[in-house]
This record gives sequence, structure tokens and C-alpha cells, in this order.
Amino acid sequence: GQAPIWDPAVRYFLIRNEHGDQIASFYLDPYSRPENKRGGAWMDVCIGRRRRPDGGIELPVAYLICNSTPPVGERPSLMTFREVETLFHEFGHGLQHMLTRVEDPDVAGINGVEWDAVELPSQFMENWCYHQATILGMTAHYETGEPLPVALFQKIKAARTFRAGSDTLRQLRFALLDLELHTNYNPDSNETIFDVQRRVDEQTTVMPPLPEDRFLCSFQHIFAGGYSAGYYSYKWAEVLSADAFSAFEEAGLDDSERVRDIGRRFRETVLALGGSRHPMQVFVEFRGRKPSTLPLLRHSGLAA
Repeated sequence: GQAPIWDPAVRYFLIRNEHGDQIASFYLDPYSRPENKRGGAWMDVCIGRRRRPDGGIELPVAYLICNSTPPVGERPSLMTFREVETLFHEFGHGLQHMLTRVEDPDVAGINGVEWDAVELPSQFMENWCYHQATILGMTAHYETGEPLPVALFQKIKAARTFRAGSDTLRQLRFALLDLELHTNYNPDSNETIFDVQRRVDEQTTVMPPLPEDRFLCSFQHIFAGGYSAGYYSYKWAEVLSADAFSAFEEAGLDDSERVRDIGRRFRETVLALGGSRHPMQVFVEFRGRKPSTLPLLRHSGLAA
């Protein structure tokens, strides 16, 4: 009853600091409603943090929207692992919006964050889905209450790295092709965009595509999806998020005191500074150095 809602399933949460003071809030709209709600999952801004003319602070409010299967009769909503991962992902965006300390709305929270760093908090949060204590501590069989079997969790964890090398090559192929087309390709030359594709494919494919391959004609991300010269940001965000999570791994994921200290530093840098600082400066302030690709390779099972 503290805030209006648009559906009975929507929940409204207050976020308080260690002193009990409210610092933010968010709406969670978890279930699918095909008649009036589009598919997918996203986080959006309801109210951004800013300093009001009277000197007070407008506290941030976020929307977290998912499309999980709703409860049916006495059967509760049962989330797939992918849906859990998606919820963690969107909550990462929400944390950056809600825990910002910046008072200029144009660069507070997720606003003003460069394209190649905006997915850092969200992909960072996904890593916790592969931490055994986290998942086993929040899951149970809906009828018996039995925790998720460790053997099943290990299978989920192993599936994460299945054909990781192939997936990495695929993403590098898309990113390199995008950059080649937007930096080195000359439309006035004799080289066609499909020649550029074949040139990139020689470096990034195990089995060369057929000569008549025209996947470029449906590569919507770089023509209509806002990722022109920016598709690389998908993989770069994975580098940043894996390296950020490795700070917690180095501290010891089961050492609650050290994890709390690292988490506080993550909050005061990545989550608090929003778009007010260059993302590389923010990352270095958190990590103490520039990003390394080794944690991502390790998380992908491609390095020891």
C-alpha cells in the first residue's frame, strides 16, 4: 500500500541502508501477461536520483520487469535457471540505478554510462548464479522443501562452458565484422561488404560459410539495433564483469567479511559513480588496475 501498482502481482520494495534510512525503491513485475505486456525482461527508470530545488534529494525508483510463468491454481510460479539468471541480470542494472550517489540526473545511475560498460553490473550479477552457496541457499523443491541437489548444480555449472570456444569465436566474428565495416571498409572500392565478411571469416570460423552465405542481410544489431561500431561491447562487458567478479573470488567467496569489504568497494565505485566518470577510471578505482581477459577465459573454461 505504500505505492500504486498496475497489477495485483506487482510488488514494491523499499531499499534501506545500514542505518534504516530509505535510499531507493523498486517495482518488481515478475509474470507474463501476453494480453498487455511485451515479452522479454528489462530494467527501466521510474524516477532518477537528483537534487531538488529545495535542496532535498529525489530518491531513485526502478522498474524490474520479467516474464516468468505465473502461478496457476495452487501451483506456484516455478522459475527456470535461465529465468533466475535473467532476474539477477536485470537486478544488476537496478542496483546501478538505485545505489548511485550522483545528483546530476543526466549522469546518475545508468544514465550517461558508455555503451561498452553499461552491462558490467548486470553481467557481474549473473556470476552469482554459478556460486554454489548462493544458489543452494535460495532454492528448494516447491513441494518437499529439499534443496537443489549438488550434482544437479554441478551439471548446470558445467553447461555454462559447453562449446564456450565456439561461442567466443562467434562473438568475435560479429564484433570484428562490425568494426571492419565501420572503420576500414570503403564503399567506393571494388570490395563488397560480403568480401569483408569473407575476410573476417578466414580469421574467425572453423568451417568457412558457404559462398552464398548472406547472414549480413539479417545482422540487425549493427543496422537497426543501435550497435553500429559497438557490437564488441557485448564481449567487452563480459571481460569487465568477469574481472570484477574475480576480485570476490580472490578474496574468497565464502569469506563473508572479505566479500563484504569488496562489495562495499564495488558499490562505492561501479554502482555509485554512474556516468559521472570515465568507465575505465571507475574500473581501475575498483580493481586497482586495468581489465584483464584472463578471468573471462577462466570462467569460460578456456584457461586454467
